[in-house]
Amino acid sequence: MSRFSFTLSARSGRARTGVISAPRGEIRTPAFMPVGTAATVKAMLPESVRATGADILLGNTYHLMLRPGAERVARLGGLHRFMNWERPILTDSGGFQVMSLADLRKLTERGVTFRSHIDGSKHELTPERSMEIQRLLGSDIVMAFDECPALPADRDRIAESMRLSMCWAERSRDAFGDRPGHALFGIMQGGLERDLREESAEALRAIGFEGYAIGGLAVGEGQEAMFGCLDYAPELLPEDRPRYLMGVGKPDDIVGAVKRGVDMMDCVLPTRSGRTGQAWTRGGQVNLKNARHADDTRPLDAQCGCPACRGYSRAYLHHVVRAGEMIAGMLLTWHNLHYYQKLMSGMRAAIAEDRFAEWEAGFHAARAEGDIEPL
Repeated sequence: MSRFSFTLSARSGRARTGVISAPRGEIRTPAFMPVGTAATVKAMLPESVRATGADILLGNTYHLMLRPGAERVARLGGLHRFMNWERPILTDSGGFQVMSLADLRKLTERGVTFRSHIDGSKHELTPERSMEIQRLLGSDIVMAFDECPALPADRDRIAESMRLSMCWAERSRDAFGDRPGHALFGIMQGGLERDLREESAEALRAIGFEGYAIGGLAVGEGQEAMFGCLDYAPELLPEDRPRYLMGVGKPDDIVGAVKRGVDMMDCVLPTRSGRTGQAWTRGGQVNLKNARHADDTRPLDAQCGCPACRGYSRAYLHHVVRAGEMIAGMLLTWHNLHYYQKLMSGMRAAIAEDRFAEWEAGFHAARAEGDIEPL
């Protein structure tokens, strides 16, 4: 089996473009990974997700271990076969979801015990168990098990959490073992404290990973604080490995992250927005619930080639959103994922031609103009 590798092909400022090569296919960076929490990108067929331009999906260890169960997925041929997606899959470690169960969990140096939000059953997640679950799922990129405190938190809590995560990163590396063609990513923590981020990066580099994630951001600190951290955090990680910013984000978050040297991102926003009548366009966010669209025969975005924009009017989209029809979530999710992938391909092309600053200025100018005027 061919091995996992990363090749950088161009830079424009600190923005980078390249290719992650894995046995199941190439991932063009910067890459946006649609979130397929429970082995499905909600409201989308896998071939439709691929048609938007996605090279890789994200699956959720916590949700899949509870239902249908990692052992069952393995018996059924692994996650790729189970969900009919033959390209690369990244699985998160479960740490972030467990963090959000503060009232249902108990944290120790060994790991986390928690009660399922589905049926109250008791489970334990440790670095070793997280590696086992992700191996059973068969994901191509595996995330080290970490603990992520919600911000704001005091410095002592952030430092304690980061050091526990670094201990778990080493245990994750040991438990992952030798799996040619699969990659293990370590996760940098440290909140908004630069010296803690530096300590975390140093610990991760000493352990050695195929890629590195920046964790503990987009958890309530706000964009300005996040960008302040990203002004230095990516540079603390190895130049020749992918850098993954977890759980980000809105389009302007993504552009700002790429500008600062990030290669990979994921977020539920485009899919979740699509199911609640929200569309992302060149002019910003559009709420299809608004009455202004009720008689509008124009497409959502005349320059967009997705099915929602090619075949349907704003009036129709408004109608199916207000009526609660399933097709509303399907069309708007497809549109949003298409928009996000066009955003990524636009940035890749601009970086390759060393005109990222010019492209970014155009991106912000279009958003400043806002949506088209009502009829």
